[in-house]
Amino acid sequence: MLKNVKIVLIETTHPGNIGAAARAMKNMSLERLCLVSPKLFPHADATARAAGADSILEQCQVYESLDQALSGCRLVVGASARLRTVEWPQLLPRACAEEVWREAQQGEVAILFGRESSGLRNSELDRCQYLVHIPANPVYSSLNIAQALQVIAYEIHLQSLSRDGGGGEAPDEVATADMMEGFFRHLQQAMEDTGFSNPEQSEKLQRRLRRLFFRARPDREEINILRGILSAAQGRKSMRRASSVASGDAPGGGVSKNKP
Repeated sequence: MLKNVKIVLIETTHPGNIGAAARAMKNMSLERLCLVSPKLFPHADATARAAGADSILEQCQVYESLDQALSGCRLVVGASARLRTVEWPQLLPRACAEEVWREAQQGEVAILFGRESSGLRNSELDRCQYLVHIPANPVYSSLNIAQALQVIAYEIHLQSLSRDGGGGEAPDEVATADMMEGFFRHLQQAMEDTGFSNPEQSEKLQRRLRRLFFRARPDREEINILRGILSAAQGRKSMRRASSVASGDAPGGGVSKNKP
């Protein structure tokens, strides 16, 4: 099940951090390293810092976008060095490892690590069901990528060594990250089409809806049902618009009283 755990590094600047992350992964029996738009890779510094974890670097997958890296994942967790003003469900490393281990019994799980200087952006955290935060010295709480990864990987490794894997089984069939993202795009478009929300003011609303549906963990069939409802609502709105234009209710659609 550890093979179902993907470590995703986003826009890593220094190749040495990629190598150090690979070493931390191999220490804890994790194998799947994914890179999203790294600045420099492959690179000699990555190989040197890997210190023998060359197999992780050789097998790592490089993607141009986060969408590609998360395709097929049933659970996404974002690692953050600081607590955010925007609220996400947050876990400590041990609870995170328990959740990851349960989900990995059924399919792929991704743990996201952001840029060295700024971490994960809000748009990337929007892809996550949970945020994992490592409590540290509040006066000096910043961990580099490899350190943070080592802490979380250690907790996941402990789960793999325990007999029960840290709890009950996860749901069998849940919508994958790419299915959920397609649904959220459809939901936003439907809300705009029906006049429910203004696209310039809907960011906070969209984030709250993401949290709602992430908690619900819909399966594939349920997502298809929801999208069918959205399509029907969009279709009725279009039909009302067409009917309004035909009857002359729309602006410019009526007969001028000044004409005979």
